[in-house]
Amino acid sequence: MALEALDDVPWERLESALERHPAEEMGRVLRRLALRGGAATDEDCSPLFDCFAAYTGRVTSVATAALPFVVALACDPDMGARATLVLLLAAVSERAAGADPGLVDAGWHEMWPAQRPRIRALLADPMPEVRREALPLGGTVGALLERWHAETDPTVRLPLLIALGTVAAGPARTGQVDRVRAVVAEVLRTGSPVMRVAAVHAWAEFDPRAPVRELDLLVEVLSDPATRPRFEATWCVPGIDTAFTREDVVSWTAHLLEGAPRTLLAFVVRLVEAARRNGDTLLCRAALDEGWKLLVVRPSAASSLLPLAGALLAEPDDGVRYRAAHLLAVLGSRAAPYADELAALLDDPGEDELLEGTVGDHARWALTRIGDERALPGLVERLYALSQDQYSCGYVMGDPHLPETGDVLAPLLAHAEALLPEVRRLLRGDDMGGSLTLCFLRVLKAWGPAAAPALPEVVALLDDSRCSPHAVDALVAMGPAAKAAEPAVRRCAVLDSSGDHRKAAWAAWRLGGDRETALRIIGEAVLTAEGPGCAPVGLLGDFGPAAARYADRVRHVMEHSDSWMRIDAAVALWSITGEPEPTRSVVEEYLFPVIIGHDVYDPTLDALRALSRIGTVSPAARATLRTVRESDRRLSAYRDYRAFLQHEKVLSAIDYVLALP
Repeated sequence: MALEALDDVPWERLESALERHPAEEMGRVLRRLALRGGAATDEDCSPLFDCFAAYTGRVTSVATAALPFVVALACDPDMGARATLVLLLAAVSERAAGADPGLVDAGWHEMWPAQRPRIRALLADPMPEVRREALPLGGTVGALLERWHAETDPTVRLPLLIALGTVAAGPARTGQVDRVRAVVAEVLRTGSPVMRVAAVHAWAEFDPRAPVRELDLLVEVLSDPATRPRFEATWCVPGIDTAFTREDVVSWTAHLLEGAPRTLLAFVVRLVEAARRNGDTLLCRAALDEGWKLLVVRPSAASSLLPLAGALLAEPDDGVRYRAAHLLAVLGSRAAPYADELAALLDDPGEDELLEGTVGDHARWALTRIGDERALPGLVERLYALSQDQYSCGYVMGDPHLPETGDVLAPLLAHAEALLPEVRRLLRGDDMGGSLTLCFLRVLKAWGPAAAPALPEVVALLDDSRCSPHAVDALVAMGPAAKAAEPAVRRCAVLDSSGDHRKAAWAAWRLGGDRETALRIIGEAVLTAEGPGCAPVGLLGDFGPAAARYADRVRHVMEHSDSWMRIDAAVALWSITGEPEPTRSVVEEYLFPVIIGHDVYDPTLDALRALSRIGTVSPAARATLRTVRESDRRLSAYRDYRAFLQHEKVLSAIDYVLALP
C-alpha cells in the first residue's frame, strides 16, 4: 500500500461514523498498520474497527475512502493480522448490505464492486485462516463451488460447506440449490463423521426439515466419544477465534431443531441416555442445557425430562447433579417422587464452575417447592449467607441460577411459624436496610396474618425511609393483629415523598384509624395529580362506594393511562360503582394479545386477578383463556426459573377465572 496515496486523501473533509473517532483518525490508523507490516497484530487492528464503527448501521464517506487501503493491506502477503482485516471487510460488507440505503455513502456502491475481484481472490489465499475469514465475501454459489473443489484444508472445507448452504438459501438463489444439494448429499454419503454433521447444518440453511430427517445421524455422531476431538480440530467458522467443541456443536444443532420441538426433545433425551451409557459427562451437561432451554418454553417437555433428571441425581459429576437438581426444582410438585433423593443431597457441596450455588442449594429449593419439611432446617440462614455474595457466578440470565430469597420463602406460608424466628432474628441484625431487609418485608407481606409475631421488628423499621413503605405493606397484610401499630404508622415522619404519606394515611385507616381523613388525603391526591399515571387510584379503590365523589376522576385516569395503572383505575372504578362495565372490557384488553403468541407480562396477571375480583368474564375472554390454557407454551416473558413461577401463577389465575359463572 502506497503511503503517498494515504496522504492524498482529504480525510478532514470526510464524514466519520462516530464523533469520538474523527475521520482523520482513519488515516492515522491505516498509516500505523502499514508501517507495522508483518509485525501488525490483532490489537493493532482494533482502532480500525472503531473508525469503521460498522455496528452503527452507517457506512460513511470515510469508510468508502478507507476501503481500498484495507483491501490492499489484507491482500499483502507480508502484512500481519491479515485474517483480522478480512474479518473487518466481511463485517462492513454485511452491514452495508443490510443498512437503510439512506445511511450508506453513495460512493460505497461504486467502490465495493471495484474492489470485489481483489476481495474474492482472498478465497484462494495461501493462508487457511485468511481463506476461512473470506468465505462470507464469496458472494456466489459458483465462486464457492469452485473453491470447494480446490480446497483441501479441513478447517476451511467445513465452514465452506456451511457457507454454500447459506448462499444457496439467499434471495434469487433458487437455481443454485440443486448444485449445493448435490454437494451436501455426497458429503452425507461419503464424508467423515464431523463433515456429515456439517452437511446437515449446510442443508438446514435451505431446508429446515433436514435436521429432523437426519436425527439418527446427528445423535450417532455427537454421542460417539471417539469423534469428540475431531470437532475441536476442524469445526472452525469465520469470525470466531477458536474452534467449536463437540458441546458447542450440540448447542448449535439444537438451535436448528427449535422449529420441531418434539424432535428436539428426542435429540436431548437420546444424547443424555447415550452420555450415561458412555460416562460422557461433558455431553450429558451439554444435552441437559439444551433440555433446560426447551423446558423453559415448552411445558410438555417435562414428562420426558423429569425422570431423566431424577435418575441423574445419582451421577458422580457435580455439573450433571447440579443441572438435574435445578430442573427438578423448577418443576415443583411434579418432582415429589424424587424427594428422598433430593433430601440426600442437602449437604452436597458440588458446584459448576460457571453457575452459582451448590447442588445442595438447588436440592433444598426443590424440596421447598415440593413442600417437604426436610428443606426447612437452616433454610433461612443459608439464603441469608448466599445473599452476602454480591456477584453471581451465572454469566447468562437464562442459565440455571439460584432463586431470589423472596421467591423461595414467600410461597412457604404453611411453614411460616417454623421459619419466622430466624427471619425475625435476621431482621433485627440486618443493619436497617441491609441486603435482605426489604426482601424479608415482602415475604412477611406474602405471609399476611401468619407473620404477626414479627410485629415488633417491622414497627422498628418504620424509622428508616428506605424500609418504611415496605414495612407499612407488611403491617397492613398482618390484619387486625397489627392494630397496635396504627399510631406508629400515622406518626411515621421519615417518609420521603407525598406518595409515601398518602400510603401511610391509607395504612393507618386499614389498621383501625380514621377512614374519612385517609379518604380525603387520597381523594385529593387523585384529583390534583399532575398526570393520570401519578394518581393513587389503587388506594382509592379500597374505599368502595364511600369514594363515589371521585368516580369521574378515576374514570378519566382509566381512559388516559396504560398497562398496570389503567387496570388499577378500572378495578377502582368497579369497586366504587359496583358496575362490571366498563371495567371488565378494559381489563380483558390485556388478555387477548396472549392468544396470538405474545409473552405474558405482569399486566396480564393483573388483568386475571382483576377479573377474579369482579367475578364475571365475557364469552370471548373465556374462549381466549381456554385456548391459552391448552397451549404448549410457557406463559411468561422470563427465560429462567422465574418463567416457571409466573407460569404457575398465571395458570392458577386462569383456572379461577374459568370457574367463574
